[in-house]
Amino acid sequence: MKTELNPNVSVDCVVFGFDLENLNVLLIDRSFTKEGIVYNDLKLPGDLIRMNEDMDDSARRTLKEKTGLCNIYLKQFMSFGSPDRIKRNERDLEWLRQLDYPDEHIITIAYYSLFDMSEQGRSKLNIFDTVRFCPVHEVTDLVMDHADILKHALEYLKTELLNLPIAFELLPGKFTLSQMQKLYEVILGKTFDKRNFRKKFAKMEYLIPLNEKQVGVAHNPAKLYRFSRDLYTKNMNDILNNS
Repeated sequence: MKTELNPNVSVDCVVFGFDLENLNVLLIDRSFTKEGIVYNDLKLPGDLIRMNEDMDDSARRTLKEKTGLCNIYLKQFMSFGSPDRIKRNERDLEWLRQLDYPDEHIITIAYYSLFDMSEQGRSKLNIFDTVRFCPVHEVTDLVMDHADILKHALEYLKTELLNLPIAFELLPGKFTLSQMQKLYEVILGKTFDKRNFRKKFAKMEYLIPLNEKQVGVAHNPAKLYRFSRDLYTKNMNDILNNS
């Protein structure tokens, strides 16, 4: 057991990515051997915090060390502290023993992250070979209580999507309204009328139409837009100051 690690507090990160078709979650391969048998599972990126480490710093460090991701949207959303969360099956306990982690009550602080998985977004990131992105709807089994953490993260993401401009963390810098509509549909699990969706979003001052269209597409190229955080902040300040 490393002396600088806190044996009772950890962080786990749910990293969501949108590839313009599916909402995906980043998972890490967990592989270990016991009595000649190789076990392979999938888990969320996580780690025990260091004794002298701020919680947010721990989450950022964990993402960088375990996945290669850095400088992406990151937000704490919940804690998980069930006494049996790491003791649900013998395989999890054996894996922790091999890491020399204590068999103790570990409380984990959960974070969720967002990033653009389009070709433009992925070109800026250095993702390790030990991680993979899986469509959220295809994930059925994870180690310990990580499936529960993912479930709660998805519910939190749905709420945040309706109240904050986080959709633009998942889209490329320039995007079409169809791509944005697809993002809302896959996260919220519902279909929107195309005309009504565009009418509502056209009223948003911080959604800036560009004098550009898609290139290299087989279909009729669509108009591109970008998100202006400055205009969004001004808009929110105006609303709050005049309320």
